[in-house]
Amino acid sequence: MIFGKKIIVVMPAYNAEKTLRRTYEEIPLDYVDDVILVDDKSSDKTAETAAELGITTIVHAENLGYGGNQKTCYTQALRRGADVVVMLHPDYQYTPKLVVSMASLVAVGQYDVVLGSRILSEGALKGGMPVYKYLANRILTLFENIMLGKKLSEYHTGYRAFSRRVLETLPLNENSDDFVFDNQMLAQSAYFGFSIGEVSCPTKYFDDASSINFRRSVTYGLGVLSTSLAFRLARWGLASPRIFSASGARLQIGSNSV
Repeated sequence: MIFGKKIIVVMPAYNAEKTLRRTYEEIPLDYVDDVILVDDKSSDKTAETAAELGITTIVHAENLGYGGNQKTCYTQALRRGADVVVMLHPDYQYTPKLVVSMASLVAVGQYDVVLGSRILSEGALKGGMPVYKYLANRILTLFENIMLGKKLSEYHTGYRAFSRRVLETLPLNENSDDFVFDNQMLAQSAYFGFSIGEVSCPTKYFDDASSINFRRSVTYGLGVLSTSLAFRLARWGLASPRIFSASGARLQIGSNSV
């Protein structure tokens, strides 16, 4: 626990067998109450490795996609009584050593959402982020800051901490099951008035670290633009996207289905 709040780390996993152990061993378990891994029907031994490490492991019967994986992660964390949930990718791209810092900022009520930014302190390029991805990140982030009225350094990090209230409030089941889920979730956080903070996070790009290919990156980028425009239209009252509806479908915390 941190400041009396239950901290749960969730790891959305797909073919993470080679990097899972290194990631898990650096999680500050003295402060983390539970670690949950959701295996999205990997073709390797991700689930077996997680079980060997003593991680609470849930295996999807079919591949639901990155967004679908996160929906299961957050649902299970809330069912286990989490006050703060930190999403950490098991591919060792982000350092687990920041879990305490990020969770603390949420636990004390400083922010509702905390992001581990690769852009602050030039961590992205130093860590080996491809230049085209860096440039796309900067362009998309500028557009989003204008559309959402924010001043974040980036919206595309996969390292995030959320308060329980955020996860219970946002209509996350309206979101995509693909990679754009990440961006939709941040846009929803901004739309519903939750505060968003950032901490500088070093990152590593290497062969075993997960990364989407160029085609998927383009699809993601178009999804980001669409989400930002939908946000602005909803703010102006010109459209009513379900992802920004207060009556939109939320996570089903009371259900035991996966």
